[in-house]
Amino acid sequence: MDLVINGKPVSVDVDPRVSLLDLLRERLDLPGTKKGCNQGACGACTVLVDGERILSCLGLAVQYEGRSVTTVEGLAEDGSLHRLQQAFIDHDGFQCGYCTPGQICSAIGMAAEARRGLPSFVTADLDGDPVPLSGEEVRERMSGNLCRCGAYNGIVAAITETFAEDVR
Repeated sequence: MDLVINGKPVSVDVDPRVSLLDLLRERLDLPGTKKGCNQGACGACTVLVDGERILSCLGLAVQYEGRSVTTVEGLAEDGSLHRLQQAFIDHDGFQCGYCTPGQICSAIGMAAEARRGLPSFVTADLDGDPVPLSGEEVRERMSGNLCRCGAYNGIVAAITETFAEDVR
């Protein structure tokens, strides 16, 4: 099977029953993507596939053949953290850090959805323009990513600071 992981082509033989999460963690040594519930309920395993957020525990690796997968390890460029990674540090958007990779990947995908004008349950204006990422909008859109430590205020602050100007 051939796919692109964090910008690099990868060829791997994989049992068709292996999840994308297990391929990333166990075969490709990318431990940033976390196994939380392994049932799609917590968001710890969120990665980007062709720029869209997915729960890697719910998909079989073979489903993503020929696709581009980005994990938290692939977000930094030229030795510098992604601006959202830095914002999580600046706003204390984590405590134990277990959910952080999934939160960050999910937020990047979520911001792209808002730029495309995809509404959420709380979106007031449904005209298809980019959706401003207010705190309420971010909380709704990120509700599938759980943090047992309760670092939500820092997470929301990091996301809104990073992407507020992107979607106006």
